[in-house]
Order: sequence, then structure tokens, then C-alpha cells
Amino acid sequence: MNFSSKNIENAVNAFASLPGIGKKTALRLVLHLVDQDPGATQEFAETLLTMRQNIKSCQRCHNLSDQNLCSICQTPKRDQKIICLVEGIRDVMAIEDTAHYYGLYHVLGGVISPIEGIGPEQLNIDSLIQRIETEGIQEIIMAISPTIEGDTTIFYISKLLQHKGVSISTIARGVSFGGELEYADGITLGRSIAARNPYNVQGD
Repeated sequence: MNFSSKNIENAVNAFASLPGIGKKTALRLVLHLVDQDPGATQEFAETLLTMRQNIKSCQRCHNLSDQNLCSICQTPKRDQKIICLVEGIRDVMAIEDTAHYYGLYHVLGGVISPIEGIGPEQLNIDSLIQRIETEGIQEIIMAISPTIEGDTTIFYISKLLQHKGVSISTIARGVSFGGELEYADGITLGRSIAARNPYNVQGD
């Protein structure tokens, strides 16, 4: 792709570095910004910069937040005795969109994957155990994508929680094996949460 302007080329390359954005789409976005009033483009850029400078990780559940605690953790109407354990932040958003779940969350930050060099120590497991021990949690819903890595993670954490006095459940298999949770449609995901199954640790 040839450019008559180095500034346009740099902007296109910046947009194209984002996931899911190819060069043609990046060029279309850049040309759209060029056609806008300079004030609108500046406001767009400042919004992104403000977001990046001020966004935080919730100290309780590791969700994205504007404050030390995210809006979900601060909502008193949520069921404070249930934690939905998810792989990533996009899974929180997907489950919230179903409007079928009213408890709390805990974001692991990934799943155990030896091939990718991700072990339990890289995940937010210690803080999960601490919450269970201090917050009176009664149930953990393992809402993790049904993949080999996901099942391995569920089994590992379930073993750790075996004697913590909490019930462990997994989402119903309305989500097909090998599928990513965030891409499941809202109805299927919502029903999977509502029809969750008790999880029994085997292999003792």
C-alpha cells in the first residue's frame, strides 16, 4: 500500500496494529478522521488517552474499573456469596449482557497452558482463595471456556478449593466444547449460567 503522506501511513499502521483491523479498514478509519473537524479528532484522541491513563484493575475482582473497586463490586444488590470465575474481562461483559447473573466475579487473567508458558502462578488464584477465606463466599461458578486448557484450570482450582467449604459448579454445556465463552450467544450463555451443574473433583 503506497501513501502520499507519511502522517497518513503512520496513522494507518497504528490502527492496523489493533487486533482485527487490517490495512484497508485502518485506511478507511484514518480517512474518516481526516474528513472530520480537527476538534472532533482531538476529542477522540483525548478520550483514548484519558481512558488509558485512568483505567485501573479492580482490587477485589481484577475487572476493569475507574476506581479501586469496579461498579459491580460496589453494587450492594449483587449476591455477595457467589463468585463467577472467568478467564478474562470480555467474559464478564458477555455474562453481564445475558442479564441472568447477579453475583460477583473474579477474573483469572487466563487459563493454565504449559505450551504458552502460563502456570497457576501467573493467574489470579491466590486472591481468589483469599476472597473465599475472608468474604464468606458460598459458591464458585466456573464459567471458563470449555477447552482442554479450561478444563485443566477448572480441575486445578477445584482441587485447591476442595476443603474451603464452598460449593463448586460449572456452566451447563450449552456452550460447545472448544468454544470461547465470549463468542457464545447471550441466550445460550445465560441458560448455561442458570442451569449450572455441581462440579465433583475426581482423581483422589
